Amino acid sequence: MWARSSFHVSPTVHGHVRVVSEGADENGAVRILILGGSWFVGRVMVTDAVRRDWEVTLFNRGRSGTPPQGVHHIRGDWECPEDLAELPAHGPWDVVLDVAGAVPALVRNAARALADSVDRYVFMSTISAYHDWPYRPVDESSPLWDGDPDLDPGTRRWDPDAYGPLKVGCELAIRREFADSTLFIRPHVILGPGEYVGRLPWWLHRISRGGQVLAPAPPDRTIQPVDVRDVARFTLDLIKRQATGVYNIAAPIGRETYGGMLQACRQATTSTAEFVWVEESWLAERGVLEWTEIPLWRTWPTAWAMNAEKARAAGLVCRPLHETVTDTWEWLQAGGAPVDHERFAEHGLSPEREAELLKEWAVSRPAPR
Repeated sequence: MWARSSFHVSPTVHGHVRVVSEGADENGAVRILILGGSWFVGRVMVTDAVRRDWEVTLFNRGRSGTPPQGVHHIRGDWECPEDLAELPAHGPWDVVLDVAGAVPALVRNAARALADSVDRYVFMSTISAYHDWPYRPVDESSPLWDGDPDLDPGTRRWDPDAYGPLKVGCELAIRREFADSTLFIRPHVILGPGEYVGRLPWWLHRISRGGQVLAPAPPDRTIQPVDVRDVARFTLDLIKRQATGVYNIAAPIGRETYGGMLQACRQATTSTAEFVWVEESWLAERGVLEWTEIPLWRTWPTAWAMNAEKARAAGLVCRPLHETVTDTWEWLQAGGAPVDHERFAEHGLSPEREAELLKEWAVSRPAPR
């Protein structure tokens, strides 16, 4: 959660939109409007932008904590046309950073409302925008899903099959309004303090309990998760340089391994857990769900083959995964808690299911010669 600050709610209410606090310095810094900004990626973006002494404005419902001091906070809901209609009056801005958009029709409405108030539109997209992922390696030129810039699916529930096409629809809606004055960030899996999806937190909590831990072989499988703080730093660096285009963000291919991640979890938690590396074909035969029941596990080797060389050439630096693991555990131990989200419950084996699988594996595996 944000630290408590000296914010106050302005008594002036314009329609449904309330302006909360003032105070950014007129120092020529980047004037940035952030849509969202209270969860995980967005929260780190806001913190980093404030550290840079930028003039930061947030537009969100204000349900997930208090922003840091020095931020202009506009309470509003982009599901409400009146809120969007009044938002431009609080500008102008150099750039809008959309970290929350996932419904094309809503993003379209936001882009239209802001077209005359900002110079550039930056959008946090996803590796899931690529049609061929995880079945083939992807780079910025890889084919995308078909997307509809005017689509509203009528639900706000998480749908992994619809997520990629919806994000593509958002990109198309933004490009229609802002043409080439756009920057699309397509990250791979993002981990780090504040994670709400529950992948790394599940592994950390499971390994901290000790005992035999089921792990999908082989341990030298390479993975590419990226730290949320590195995503934020690189994105804001691009914004400062007025960059446009598309950038993939992922750790270097081949640098990190699944086994290394689990070893880092054991070290961070000072656990005595014993990893039992189970053949992935055996797990698949028993219906163990990739990506969710065993977080970050995919049998397709190309799931971790995202080319991010363009971003590295532009200055992306990814910290070692063990640092992300350690800092996430420290955040959890200090009382950190993710925002409540339906995706969190999807991840991880139940203790009963894990014990059953371990017992069956011990019986079925060939005896050593």
